[in-house]
Amino acid sequence: MNFQNKVVWITGASSGIGRALALELSNQDALLIISARNKAFLETVKTSCKNPNNVWVLPLDLALHSSFVQIAAKAMQIYGRIDILVNNGGISQRSLAKDTLVTIDQKIMEVNYTGTVALTKAVLPYFLENQQGQIVVTTSIVGLIGTPLRSSYAASKHALHGFFDSLRAEVYDANIAVTLICPGFVSTNISMNALTGDGTAQQKMDTATANGILPERFAKLMAKAIHNKKEEAYIAGFKEKLGVYVKRWFPKVFSVMIRKLSVT
Repeated sequence: MNFQNKVVWITGASSGIGRALALELSNQDALLIISARNKAFLETVKTSCKNPNNVWVLPLDLALHSSFVQIAAKAMQIYGRIDILVNNGGISQRSLAKDTLVTIDQKIMEVNYTGTVALTKAVLPYFLENQQGQIVVTTSIVGLIGTPLRSSYAASKHALHGFFDSLRAEVYDANIAVTLICPGFVSTNISMNALTGDGTAQQKMDTATANGILPERFAKLMAKAIHNKKEEAYIAGFKEKLGVYVKRWFPKVFSVMIRKLSVT
């Protein structure tokens, strides 16, 4: 892998997968732009990087879509270009559909789906003008299969697959690659911050999440998938990957399996 002097813009970079990826790509001498809502957390990530002088902090709220064109223009001015956009920001869910307010369904879609699409559309004109670029999207294994307690989250991730599969075909001739990263359980705070039915954070670490892939290991595998410009990469444990293939080939078996599988 060689990310030396590649300009990479990472959203959701203040913690978890985004933070781990920023540290990994800094180790590979990339030029980074890191975004999330919390500027103080981003500054901490910057100082933790191997080359903090090559890390630019650019706060961004994925729910504020109207600001993206201006922020993308600012991002372009930092290094004069963007080579790779990593759409990693988002929020998760831990609640039954019957207990989830519609406003929470809307919020999850607004951030995970519409926010990601809107930021991509703000950057896309630059990629088209330069006839090159790579768009990376962190979706999820539940972007391919649905599980209990994730109805809206799974819907938002399924939507991303539909949009970016279509976009990939549209921008192929412009030499723009689209890579979908599908994590299984990763040992981050995602379950702590996951929204419950009324919109409050769960504030509880799921056992499955705690036992997931370490974010540092995940970041190395993610960087490899990005470097190889894979169209879709499943970075997950055996059971999560198995679920994808059972769903595809034996959907009735999957329906029974998913009812019994622990997803927390």
